[in-house]
Amino acid sequence: MIKNQIINSHPKLTKFLVDQYLSDTNIKKACEIFSKNTEPIFDEYLSKFNIYCLIKDNKKEEAQLILDLKKELGFKDKYFEKKINYLLEYTDKIDDEISEKSIFDFYLAHQTNPNFKFEPNDKTKKIIWKYLSSANLLNSFKETDTSELDKIATIEKAVHNQNYPEKDLLELYKRFQFNINQLLNVKDAYKTLPNIEARALIYQKILLESEIVEKLKFLKILKESFENDGLANAFDTELKMFLKGIKPTEIPDNLTSFYYTNIKIEKNLDKKIKINNDIIHQSKLINYFNGDYAKSKIEKDTNNLLKKIQKNKKYFLSKKDVILIESLKYDGIEISEKYDDLYKIDENEIPTDIQIMINNEETGLALLRIAEVIGQDRIERIDEDTIYFIVTTLNQLNIDRIRNQILLQVLPLKV
Repeated sequence: MIKNQIINSHPKLTKFLVDQYLSDTNIKKACEIFSKNTEPIFDEYLSKFNIYCLIKDNKKEEAQLILDLKKELGFKDKYFEKKINYLLEYTDKIDDEISEKSIFDFYLAHQTNPNFKFEPNDKTKKIIWKYLSSANLLNSFKETDTSELDKIATIEKAVHNQNYPEKDLLELYKRFQFNINQLLNVKDAYKTLPNIEARALIYQKILLESEIVEKLKFLKILKESFENDGLANAFDTELKMFLKGIKPTEIPDNLTSFYYTNIKIEKNLDKKIKINNDIIHQSKLINYFNGDYAKSKIEKDTNNLLKKIQKNKKYFLSKKDVILIESLKYDGIEISEKYDDLYKIDENEIPTDIQIMINNEETGLALLRIAEVIGQDRIERIDEDTIYFIVTTLNQLNIDRIRNQILLQVLPLKV
């Protein structure tokens, strides 16, 4: 069967998808990958997860049979067996051991302990942080007392590693209590405090300061404090928000470098794109996939360009042109019917097995199949027909983010 071939021939990719779904607490999607599995799964991690899915689907006898067969072949995993025995209701004793070896092990600990509690630390994996956030298990962090500096240090590092929201850290800073003298003499007072308390004091001063130049000075001090502790990313997004509210004309010369260095947004792919409005897939329409177009404007510009193309008898629509136009249509961009005769769609260009997966809403399997088609090749080197069915598949699955990345990689002319 195709599904087993995909799972067994691409165990790493399958595991990646399972882990991503688990980290989002989307167990339904994770188990759908195995929903029609009828053959042995070779990878031990995926085999264990399949057993869990069978139990969740109330196929406990089948799950037990697979587990027994695995044990006869030498399988040993006491942690897994204890959790599974609880789920199979062979025991009502709660095993409170929590393993961080994998996101699945961690998930099992949560699912088999009604009183589950876990406090992450500096060594906690990013994917487990993500799960904790998705499962609303980080509420204790929001209740952190301002005297718990070690715990706040962990939160700061988590924010730096993008495992915890900047806003929540800054909300925590607002709860620190300072006297009036400290708030009036922040430039001297913060130097006498531990770094965490100093940052809280500076942040509060930023919120209270109405003078633009003074606010900028304290923003710079706060950013440097994070950088000096190796936590530069902990004050990044919110800093940009502050700076966006300040006009460039209000920036004094001695703060110009700080302002432009930190307000700078990461380079987008369109920085490398050369626009050629005589060719559809190289035209300014490509900027739509960067999120740089209002719907009303993209509709108007698309129809105007197609009108121009239709008049040019020498212009031949390429497969890349069709890919761009069809992607716009899938996003609900209205294109006049009078341009329908510019090209024809071959419904048979998508492999039958992938179309079946799409029709069955088997997103994970469809993505695995696409990965199998791409293989080790670079996306830019794949032929246009293959790119067409890959993008069409993503269009039908409404996976815009991946689709947009591919389109920005293969369509435009780059310099």
